[in-house]
Amino acid sequence: MTETTAAQPLTRITTTATFSAAHRLHNPSRDDEWNRVTFGKCNNPHGHGHTYTVEVTVEGTIDPVTGWVLDFSHLKRIVDEKVVRRCDHRNLNVDVDFLAGVVPTAENLAVCFWNELAPHVAPARLVKLSLHETERNRVVYRGGA
Repeated sequence: MTETTAAQPLTRITTTATFSAAHRLHNPSRDDEWNRVTFGKCNNPHGHGHTYTVEVTVEGTIDPVTGWVLDFSHLKRIVDEKVVRRCDHRNLNVDVDFLAGVVPTAENLAVCFWNELAPHVAPARLVKLSLHETERNRVVYRGGA
């Protein structure tokens, strides 16, 4: 990470997006009984849906010319292209290429979304991704170590 000076403060910006999608929590390497007991109603063979909210936070120095860490419209476009359009009104188990083979828990989704977004936010860097599966349940991911 680059050291900052008073002239170049390190600042974070966050954008939020929502999408609706269906999923089924099911691990194909385990038998049906294990999946039923482990995932309960979330193992419904026909799936179930959520309206997800994803919050994406990037960090960087403020550009002295624009006054931005990153143009908010650019960050929103990245989130829309890399996550929202690919997941909205889809079955996350079968319709989303970057989720192939992943049990689509909120935790796994957050990591996968991070991996899709992180390479595209330069000159900023992705520092936090929050995924709200419901109003009361969310996952916060800050990148792998």
